[in-house]
Amino acid sequence: PRSSSPPSPLWALPEELLLLICSYLDAQALGRLGQVCRRLRFLSSRDLLWRRIARGCLNSGFTHLGTDLAPGIPVKERVKVSQNWRHGHCRRETVLKWKCKQVAPFSSTFLMPWMELDGEYLYLSQAENIQAYHLCPDGTGLQRHPQAIFSGHQEDVCRFVLVNSHIVSGGGDGNIVLHKTHGSYSVKFSAHEQEVNCVDFQGGLIVSGSRDRTAKVWSLSAGRIGRCLHTVHTEDRVWSIAISPLLSSFVTGTACCGHTSPLRIWDLESGQLLTCLGTDFHHGAGVLDVFYETPSLLLSCGYDTYIRYWDIRTSTRKCVQEWEEPHDSALYCIRSDKNHMIASGSSYYGVVRLWDKRQTQCLQSFHLSSPISSPVYCLRFSTTHLYAALASALHVLDFTA
Repeated sequence: PRSSSPPSPLWALPEELLLLICSYLDAQALGRLGQVCRRLRFLSSRDLLWRRIARGCLNSGFTHLGTDLAPGIPVKERVKVSQNWRHGHCRRETVLKWKCKQVAPFSSTFLMPWMELDGEYLYLSQAENIQAYHLCPDGTGLQRHPQAIFSGHQEDVCRFVLVNSHIVSGGGDGNIVLHKTHGSYSVKFSAHEQEVNCVDFQGGLIVSGSRDRTAKVWSLSAGRIGRCLHTVHTEDRVWSIAISPLLSSFVTGTACCGHTSPLRIWDLESGQLLTCLGTDFHHGAGVLDVFYETPSLLLSCGYDTYIRYWDIRTSTRKCVQEWEEPHDSALYCIRSDKNHMIASGSSYYGVVRLWDKRQTQCLQSFHLSSPISSPVYCLRFSTTHLYAALASALHVLDFTA
């Protein structure tokens, strides 16, 4: 009978030492090692080995500080999908379409949808309602009919946020509406004299911004729901707003039609101005979206065609990095993976762009509405899919393909 080969001395080593040796390998070498035998395939697939590699990849689910935002997905698989994000390999699909609202004969106005992702659900505003769609488990899109509808506004929802199973929305009717995603609980209160362009919700407080040139702080504590704690007179229309992760301040992005910076940070407890960001904004360079990565790192974009990256620890006068939209289009929305990748939505032809913060030029571009032009009003992404809401359709880019 054929004699079996002696066991490799490699297996005499303790597992901790084997993992230490493998930790010096790059992604390609780990992949080749996993093809040797089943035992090495198991060893080389350990999340511990891929975590360091993943932190250097685009949208792998790890923040700059190493926090894992997608613990249920094997890290090795996320690294594989990350290469598709970098090279722009994806399957495109239009998963929802809707008609424009007719406001007069021979004229129409586009809806300006907003959305949020929450686990297995995508929440999308359409006219005066917010609809919850179940995402298909096989990653093929979403179910065509909503699982739930949240209403309460008399005019279109401008923007909303989803935090801890609570939906807080601002509408063209000047009202703010609070819903719980599970159950029928809802609260509505009058907030502004004109439309509520933006809202955020953290730590039992709501902040809202309006065309009426004010930003307000609202209480949600028991017995004080809907009570205005502070009114900030911004002297300009407020387009975007966000609460700092430390719950100590909030930032407003305004239309930049006056003589003040369109980016200002306010104290959440007192409503007093803390600082202005930037000094060289041009007239009309309004800020349409802001996004906190950490308490000190902030992204902004708007009509001046730039994405700006602010580190308020180092300077409030000048951003630490900036990227210009190649076709000189306004930027309606931004999002980041809180590490290396930024996604932006442009004002023409449904252009979604991916950026690597370590590079100066755009990494990938996707034209979603050609030949009919539409802004990308909102975008959200997971480690596998990107969703973009345009004037009359919701598009998905599947990077697992």
